[in-house]
Amino acid sequence: MWFSFYRLIPPYPHIVIHVHSLQLHQTHPLFLFNFTFLIPLFVQKHLPGDQQLIQTANNMRLLKVATCNLNQWAMEFDCNLKNIKQSIVRAKDAGAVIRLGPELEITGYGCEDHFLELDTVSHAWECLKELLLGDWTDGILCSFGMPVIKGSERYNCQVICMNRKIIMIRAKMWLANDGNYRELRWFTAWKQKDQLEEFQLPSDISEALLQKTVPFGYGFMQFLDTAVAAEICEELFTPIPPHTELALNGVEVFMNASGSHHQLRKLDLRIHAFIGATHTRGGVYMYSNHQGCDGGRLYYDGCACVVVNGEVVAQGSQFSLKDVEVVVAQIDLDAVASLRGSISSFQEQASCKKSVQSVDVPYKLCQPFNLQMPLSAPLKQINYHLPEEEIAFGPGCWLWDYLRRSGASGFLLPLSGGADSSSVAGIVGCMCQLVVKEIANGDEQVKADAIRIGHYTNGQFPTDSKEFAKRIFYTVFMGSENSSDATRARAKLLADEIGSWHLDVSIDSVVSAFLSLFQTLTGKRPRYKVDGGTNIENLGLQNIQARIRMVLAFMLASLLPWVHSKPGFYLVLGSSNVDEGLRGYLTKYDCSSADINPIGSISKQDLRIFLRWAAVHLGFASLAEIEAAPPTAELEPIRSNYSQLDEVDMGMTYEELSVYGRLRKIFRCGPVSMFKNLCFGWSSKLSPSEVAEKVKHFFKYYSINRHKMTVLTPSYHAESYSPEDNRFDLRQFLYNSRWPYQFRKIDELVSELSVDKDASTSNGVGVVAAGSADPKAGL
Repeated sequence: MWFSFYRLIPPYPHIVIHVHSLQLHQTHPLFLFNFTFLIPLFVQKHLPGDQQLIQTANNMRLLKVATCNLNQWAMEFDCNLKNIKQSIVRAKDAGAVIRLGPELEITGYGCEDHFLELDTVSHAWECLKELLLGDWTDGILCSFGMPVIKGSERYNCQVICMNRKIIMIRAKMWLANDGNYRELRWFTAWKQKDQLEEFQLPSDISEALLQKTVPFGYGFMQFLDTAVAAEICEELFTPIPPHTELALNGVEVFMNASGSHHQLRKLDLRIHAFIGATHTRGGVYMYSNHQGCDGGRLYYDGCACVVVNGEVVAQGSQFSLKDVEVVVAQIDLDAVASLRGSISSFQEQASCKKSVQSVDVPYKLCQPFNLQMPLSAPLKQINYHLPEEEIAFGPGCWLWDYLRRSGASGFLLPLSGGADSSSVAGIVGCMCQLVVKEIANGDEQVKADAIRIGHYTNGQFPTDSKEFAKRIFYTVFMGSENSSDATRARAKLLADEIGSWHLDVSIDSVVSAFLSLFQTLTGKRPRYKVDGGTNIENLGLQNIQARIRMVLAFMLASLLPWVHSKPGFYLVLGSSNVDEGLRGYLTKYDCSSADINPIGSISKQDLRIFLRWAAVHLGFASLAEIEAAPPTAELEPIRSNYSQLDEVDMGMTYEELSVYGRLRKIFRCGPVSMFKNLCFGWSSKLSPSEVAEKVKHFFKYYSINRHKMTVLTPSYHAESYSPEDNRFDLRQFLYNSRWPYQFRKIDELVSELSVDKDASTSNGVGVVAAGSADPKAGL
């Protein structure tokens, strides 16, 4: 049978949309019919009613799609609009007919309570109007993320446009509301799954577009040759994701606009979700994400990709300094139809499915067979970074975004020569290497930012990472009488390897001045424990040193640029790790108090792995020696029979701290549950009474020090058991540190176990205890 096909000529401003009884019809003089273009067609009726998938007789429907990573900035509409436009240009240049952007890309994902402001929504509509009044959407289906107010409710939406018109607005149905996410604070979930409603466009938008209403809610778009639908971020990870019923309704292309942050060891789980979405039911799964720091603690880690029938055919970078990265793939949609037709269970379920409403769009997206349009093949290897590479590149890119957007001229780091501060220095060194590499690759935005931050003149720009580090990175060794020559030498050597401007300062005279003042006021002078002092004296003397270092760091950060005749200020970097925060093994308002902290959510164990890797792959050889040295605060005097060590001070190892952290946060264990699970997990090496003492010791010091988390420096989020109080780990900070009820229950259990000599001692530890030792737990 022959069907006539109306070919639409750019700029394609005419659109006819049918939503069952709803019909929108806008005319435009530039709309042209071409009746001479006739092709043989046959109709495959696999959708209910008048929804039909029309395939070309030669069994090949070639579709080119583009998805992207965008480095957006919350509330910076000019920046965001510029990136969106650039991504559309690149998609069009590549010949794509679908362009997918990240979730809430117009406003930026991290606007948080700014979403409650009407201005934010109004500005989003203004930006969308600019996109639609220009030729940006001509000949290409574009999905834009933005907030939309319908009636009295605010929704997180994908506004899907083509040919200068809005085709439909897809409202998010399942909102991310755990961990770092609070979408229910700002948005309402769309609950009318069975209907598309008519949405009255804002008056200025309606007048500009000559379009009064659009379909709003949950549904898909039925084109003349395929069906396309949106699935927004969190919806993919729900127990019954929308793509399951959409696939049964004939949708072949799924567009997932996401705002997904980086977390160590998380990417493979995300990729597997895309693969699983199309492996058994067929389909093209497009994924777009933010990439970069958009103004908060999170780093959105990109990795835009395209998956076809469970095979990844295109993948973007996970970490990058680029503002815009477009990933393009060309697909034969008949491969999707063929797979679905070969699966009997899919056919059976499709025949009795629940119908999802659709919007009819009278356009073709596909091209017929053409050897000049090669198809994308499955990638031979999906690109995953090792955790140590993630620590280098994720925080490194996050620091660059923070630096270039903050107006600062560089960083200042108190560098002790220990593992934590040396890890931060290594990450900054990696950032400098990434900047120089990206400039060499021709990135003009990175080059312009580096010239401005580094104060280059006369056409000069960074070509050497060590030279660049000398301009933008100060390191300061703040030694005392308790500091060893070894740590001083390690700090100096590492600074030379990275290229930082390094200072060696003694704080003894300042400490002495404080102690003299205290003695004048009280008549007493505190002594260290090794010299006969009490624990209170010992702790007080350590805290004086730590807090002096914080004050000195901020003074140097504000004044050193002036000393060296440079404009601006430097950001102070913190270097406490996630385990020290969990245990509270840090001084409140010491060097853990800074402007930002790139390792505040990374465990000591992972940092040690990073140090070994960076010594080889970043060229900072001294990091190997630093990693091998036992962790020490060097706040107490060194004696022939005494040397301060972190794990001895804490009364627990860093490995044990990671286990406690996962059980507390990821597996939601209180003291009693933690004790029970560790009785299984540690049964081969500890008795129940020994486990009880360890659990009590942890919870005692966790609760005593919880108040420190309320002033924790904003940290790069990388670990699922982070104790960061501000928005991730929401708990009280005033506890009864004796935990009388819970500890009494533990004691009762220990007594029962000591009486029951036949209690099982098998090697089976259970899911929770096993997960407590797994770094991937909680993803």
